[in-house]
Amino acid sequence: MIKQPSPLQNRLLDSLPQKVQSRLIPKLEIMSISQGSVLHEAAANLANVYFPVDNIISLVHVLENGETSEISVVGNEGMIGVSVFMGGNNTPNQAIVLTSGTVCRISAQHFKDEFNQPDAILRMLLLRYSQALITQMAQTLVCNRHHSIDQQLSRWLLMAADRLPNNEIIMTHELIANMLGVRREGITSAAHKLKGVGAIEYHRGHIKVLDRLKLEKLSCECYFVIKRETDRLLPFHSHPQPDPVKTTISRTPLYSPATHAASTSKT
Repeated sequence: MIKQPSPLQNRLLDSLPQKVQSRLIPKLEIMSISQGSVLHEAAANLANVYFPVDNIISLVHVLENGETSEISVVGNEGMIGVSVFMGGNNTPNQAIVLTSGTVCRISAQHFKDEFNQPDAILRMLLLRYSQALITQMAQTLVCNRHHSIDQQLSRWLLMAADRLPNNEIIMTHELIANMLGVRREGITSAAHKLKGVGAIEYHRGHIKVLDRLKLEKLSCECYFVIKRETDRLLPFHSHPQPDPVKTTISRTPLYSPATHAASTSKT
């Protein structure tokens, strides 16, 4: 029997006390999403907020020539749509699904209603999450400017593995290159080196982390700065659930991967 994805696989949702979960979780809709889907376009008003369960989503900036550069990666530690509660309502970046999986979706209005509750529990948690996200964005900028492609790839693979249910990442070298804003050949060369020392293995769009310690040694300090801050600000709590959580199940993908085909075809 296939286990149904649970909202409590998301670190933010799981960290909330049960009284907040009882208000928020019934309003969530579990959605299947496929690689390449765009959850929101740049400058579009956000109608929904998303909590990844078992996949990763990238916030990217798309240049006029179609090239992309990732500014942060979000998985089960976070959410997509911080501008909803920060008052901006939109962002100049796209949210692109990097690995197929499941997200929990809630309307922006329902989310703001909970954010503005007098007990301020969700508000305080999301302020800490925002600090962790800002740290990641800033450190990613430093990494892309000062560190080698080998170090950048090691950092990115570690961050992706931290946010996925296992050490397997289903992504092509080309897509990773688009996220890091480098040439595909550079990623292929770096991946070959990591494979040669036994840190990873890869074939046909599948990358598996074999030895985290080796990968950490090959990474730069940026990974550890991001991880320490995320773990410090977002402690993981597990709440027992005596009764099944009610959610709305949809097995229809949100968007077509073709939406992002143009921007992922660049090298």
